[in-house]
Amino acid sequence: MDTILIVEDEPKIADILAKYLANSGYATHWITQGTEVATWVKEHQPVLILLDLMLPGKDGLEVCKEVRQFTATPIIMLTALTEEIDRLLGLELGADDYICKPFSPREVIARVKAVLRRTGNNDSASTATVTTANEVNKTNGLLLERDRLTVHWGKQETALTLVEFELLETLASKPGRIFSRQHLMEKAYPDNRIVSDRTIDSHIKKLRKKLDQLEPERELIHSVYSVGYKYEP
Repeated sequence: MDTILIVEDEPKIADILAKYLANSGYATHWITQGTEVATWVKEHQPVLILLDLMLPGKDGLEVCKEVRQFTATPIIMLTALTEEIDRLLGLELGADDYICKPFSPREVIARVKAVLRRTGNNDSASTATVTTANEVNKTNGLLLERDRLTVHWGKQETALTLVEFELLETLASKPGRIFSRQHLMEKAYPDNRIVSDRTIDSHIKKLRKKLDQLEPERELIHSVYSVGYKYEP
């Protein structure tokens, strides 16, 4: 059974989340201390992490940054801080999604299922993605592996978050084409939530840094002023 890690210091919230996830067919493990997360994730490899922002020992942003150093496991952040800058910071450090407190447990389950579908757990989705990744590899030297959420350039590879993967796959599918921020938002967030242009800009900034590590002599993603972005190796 797929295990979802709940990192939450409020017992009542953790208990509710665990019960709803169990009813949806997921096993869960509960951790209250931010300092314990990385070690547990390395040993048990959950399919997804529900990560509270305000934690004792080490806060959610620090935990997210630490976990992202060794795994692309999807992370959904739970936060009572509703200011946009807090959400952007969490996403820039590698979170795949966020949910603001107070929330409906049913909304959390819906978000969990949406994120897991987008990571390729669906067999038909995985097959379609492999085809797209191979086509990109043949034409541009770029290989995207959805099942591992990694991007390869030559002999180098790096892990991406789910949103970063969706953005890069969209851009690289049609080199030279300019994609508007709105189009990219719809690809990255198919549940039609309201996000700002700054959210996409934050993801692109992080994605560029990772691609620069693979190919420092080329700028692969280009900004088009007031329009959007394009991939052009």
